Amino acid sequence: MKQRSSPVTHKAEADFDAVVIGAGFGGIYALHKLRNELGLTVRAFEKGGGVGGTWYWNRYPGAMSDVDGHVYKYSFDKELLQEWDWHTRYTPQAETLAYLETVVERHDLARDIQFDTAVESAAYDEFHDVWTLTTDTGETVTARYVVSALGPLSSRNFPDIKGLDRFEGTLVHTSAWPEDLSIDGKRVGVIGTGSTGTQFVCAASQTAAHLTVFQRTAQYVVPSGNGPVDEAEKAAIRADYDRIWEQVRTSRVGCGFEESDVPAMSVSEEERRRVFQEAWDLGNGFRFMFGSFGDIAVDPDANEAAAEFIRSKIREIVKDPETARKLTPSDLYAKRPICNQGYYEAYNRDNVSLVSLRETPIVEATAKGVVTEDGVEHELDVLVFATGFDAVDGSYKQMDIRGRGGETIREHWEDGASSYLGVSVAGFPNLFMVLGPNSAFSNLPPGIETQVEWIAELVKAVEDGGLASIEATREAEDAWSVTCQETADYTLFPKVESWIFGANIPGKKRTTMFYFAGLGSFRDKLREVTAAGYEGYVLRSAAAPTGELPTAA
Repeated sequence: MKQRSSPVTHKAEADFDAVVIGAGFGGIYALHKLRNELGLTVRAFEKGGGVGGTWYWNRYPGAMSDVDGHVYKYSFDKELLQEWDWHTRYTPQAETLAYLETVVERHDLARDIQFDTAVESAAYDEFHDVWTLTTDTGETVTARYVVSALGPLSSRNFPDIKGLDRFEGTLVHTSAWPEDLSIDGKRVGVIGTGSTGTQFVCAASQTAAHLTVFQRTAQYVVPSGNGPVDEAEKAAIRADYDRIWEQVRTSRVGCGFEESDVPAMSVSEEERRRVFQEAWDLGNGFRFMFGSFGDIAVDPDANEAAAEFIRSKIREIVKDPETARKLTPSDLYAKRPICNQGYYEAYNRDNVSLVSLRETPIVEATAKGVVTEDGVEHELDVLVFATGFDAVDGSYKQMDIRGRGGETIREHWEDGASSYLGVSVAGFPNLFMVLGPNSAFSNLPPGIETQVEWIAELVKAVEDGGLASIEATREAEDAWSVTCQETADYTLFPKVESWIFGANIPGKKRTTMFYFAGLGSFRDKLREVTAAGYEGYVLRSAAAPTGELPTAA
């Protein structure tokens, strides 16, 4: 049931109806929905020099989506889906950036985006129901609504290496790759072998004089199946987009393939291997984990069957037995699935060497490179950190965000990041997050569209009702956290050390930060909340200008 109350507040004029923070997939769509569809005045602030978010910053060699490109887009612009051309199964960074730039141009969004400007603080004035935001340029603006589209993977993580300031070569994080940095013919080291690191290895192995891979954790990597897309396939996709997007929205991971509901152990060992081989040949990490059998992420026996299949492929592909041993994982196959074309094959190249940091950790950096515990100095021209991010909540904790009573977001999340529906936080009225803590674990663009459309619905409810604010209750936020914990515990994901629970950040409390029951289930939940009159939210009216008590809306 919808909850309403009527505090004595005074609705004040603001510089903008809404401020959007960030201009990646989330910020671009939020600006479009709020300005072009709801008719609000909106200003978007972007710390980068252009739009794109992740796809603006991540220009490292090999950067591309690892979800099929035709569903790594917006679905709202049906004309652009028919017009847009693509050439390969997965979309390289430059093409995704060009796509987002095209969306911005088509919908005339750039005039309301302020680039090279980071929002440093946001404080809520509960007397006037207005947010005051300050930027790193010294500008102060006010807005009734704030939409934070900071991106779940934007707060960079660096390992603590002694003497790093002594290194005379180039240090670079993959998410801050300079346009003019070339690794061709150079001695390159890369720390980290997650999704980004493995992409980088595949690309760098082709051009570096020597590539040293400093592996922190052995990964399960399946082929991507990347390759050209012919005109007939593109025509078939364009003709079938309505069905494709409906399937995406009702699926678990939203990656554009039919997900299996067949238990792995319900078929013979021979049949399992046939299905795994078929998935291996088709390529894609999400397809292998969720499209081959339906219980790999939840049943230990099914998981071990999939894991052992990948291990057998490592032994088969990698020629050097010792390198193969180091590359072979022994834990559960329960991290974000990774796919690359030719990852294990890269270690057969003469110019690629592998260092297992679990066996020989880096002791310190020197002027020439890094020294590992076995006394070897690895001489490098470029040291690359593919070491990921303080995911999901990291960017929020870098800002000074204050809600009711001056409570900061850091204080609110002292025991772990939380939200209601991945969007709202109790005590922070009219603040909406895109891909905040406990959003659906899925392909990002359809997840983003789902949340931005929900945010627009919440804002419209306030506007249409002549109200002042909408705010999640603490009870709803706590209940959603429990739900997300329960969905996570049903899977095997919490049983491994992974960034999706914050385990990659030293000292960070392990917290469930995703809803693992699927995008379709998440969308069903939003519909239930709407049907129940925005259950879990309080909608508040404003006081009259004279100061008299407002009537309940």
